[in-house]
Amino acid sequence: MKRAILLSAVLLSQFGTSQLLKTNGQKIVNDKGENIQLRGLGLGGWMLQEGYMLKTADFAGPQYKIKEKIAELIGENGMNEFYKAYLKNGITKQDIDFLAKSGFNSIRLPMHYNLYTLPIEKESVKGQNTWLEEGFKMTDDLLKWCADNKIYLILDMHALPGGQGNDANISDNDKSKPSLWESEENQKKTIALWKKLAERYKDEPWIGGYDLINEPNINFTGKNPNGTDEMSNAPLWKLQKDITEAIRQVDKKHIIFLEGNGWGNNYNGLTPIWDNNMAFSFHKYWNNNDDETLKNALELREKHNMPIWLGETGENSNVWFTELIQLLDKHNIGYAFWPMKKIDNIAGIANVKITPEYQKLLDYWKNGGEKPSKEFATKALMKIADNYKFSNVEIKNDVIDAMFRQTKDDSTKPFKNHTVPGRVFASEYDLGRMGSAYLDKDFVNLWVSDPTKRSEWNSGNQMRNDGVDIYTCNDKITNQYYVGKTEAGEWMQYTINAKADKSYSFDIRYSSKTNGKIRLEDASGKQLATFTLNPTGGNEIWKTVSAKGITLKKGENKIRLYFENDGVNLNYFEVK
Repeated sequence: MKRAILLSAVLLSQFGTSQLLKTNGQKIVNDKGENIQLRGLGLGGWMLQEGYMLKTADFAGPQYKIKEKIAELIGENGMNEFYKAYLKNGITKQDIDFLAKSGFNSIRLPMHYNLYTLPIEKESVKGQNTWLEEGFKMTDDLLKWCADNKIYLILDMHALPGGQGNDANISDNDKSKPSLWESEENQKKTIALWKKLAERYKDEPWIGGYDLINEPNINFTGKNPNGTDEMSNAPLWKLQKDITEAIRQVDKKHIIFLEGNGWGNNYNGLTPIWDNNMAFSFHKYWNNNDDETLKNALELREKHNMPIWLGETGENSNVWFTELIQLLDKHNIGYAFWPMKKIDNIAGIANVKITPEYQKLLDYWKNGGEKPSKEFATKALMKIADNYKFSNVEIKNDVIDAMFRQTKDDSTKPFKNHTVPGRVFASEYDLGRMGSAYLDKDFVNLWVSDPTKRSEWNSGNQMRNDGVDIYTCNDKITNQYYVGKTEAGEWMQYTINAKADKSYSFDIRYSSKTNGKIRLEDASGKQLATFTLNPTGGNEIWKTVSAKGITLKKGENKIRLYFENDGVNLNYFEVK
């Protein structure tokens, strides 16, 4: 009896400090009743790849087509070995430790059902569910890493049996096979899988909830193929209700997240709420950050007295990220940014570096020509899998700074320690909000009525995620990047530390097709020098111009370079 009492005390103690989430009216709270705003990141590209993440979108969008392309070069066994390494390296404890340290308190796991169970066409007995240990083991490991860091794990069924919509890339939808909505077997498998997951994790306090169906996009009765004009959505609400009932047979604790049609935002025809521990998930991309863009979600929250959660957002500039988080904080809305890792990634937390060998595979897949050998292709693919390791990715500190510090602090921080005399590369301007650390005229990506007017913010798509346009540099002295596509009135600020109070000379390394000027000022607006720039003959033809007698004080100096005309490219400046 004493042992039983002791065990009960331990269990009560664990759940007393578990921080288990639940809904309370329009809020998500922990088991102490404290409001919890989920500040999360989605692990897109790990269990499920979309073509744009691997740069295969032009010829292979859904994952099954990517696998076909890989198998074509290195065979089925080789493809399986690549994915084994890819999944092993894609997310590890190091990744989760880093995310927690950065400030995230939650993870959204986009799951592919085929890591947990067989497709219906591969089941030996119709209606049977064969369970695969791989997906469950990956989820178990991830949950442990999350629990160790006291951050929540939200399970998101991202690719459902048969595919949940007409956007094949996000659900790995093979349209030659019955979809989720066309097949009762696929729906039953979906329900059974969710029940299996709930049974496994019903007592896990760091499970933040169950996101039942990612971005349904299907026309049941409407004309839009992605369900944006659906008025009833009856099959969608029925399936989510059936999944909820199956989950509640084994797990009455965890939050269930619902998503609407039309990529998560069409809640037309919603039936009476069928559970008292649910929240709505909406997704937000490529629109303004103002109350109007949250109107539908806020009305949904108010009408049903339920929490709302921005389950997916991202793929935009640091300016947009900062403004969005400030807006969400104002309305007490949690979020999960998308994604963490992809190849040539400036808008996420981590960049996976491309290799020349992998680029050769991409060129072959896209354009044809001489087929790479099996040996070459294997080495190229395994190197990319290796590049997904946390130790090999490039961490994007500017994105992290925009998501956390800049949302509350308009001061600037040095991008790196610049000591003069010395050389300062143009792309290494200060960290901070636009208007504090830099000014650029193209700084967000908005979906407007004319898609051709969408800005690429950093049109060079290199190094940083601000509005400043950064390109690959081939000058003889370089940090690999130059600032280009400059416009009159744009500027960048640099924090430099001088070793002594004295007069310095500045050399500016630039290229330009036209005449131009750069003005040097301190942060207070005092003009220090003006550089007259003659044409160099092209964007990659570099020249140096100098100015003397520029006084800097000992210690920290904040200086700004202003472009007085369009079209100047800047590699670096050197202080002597």
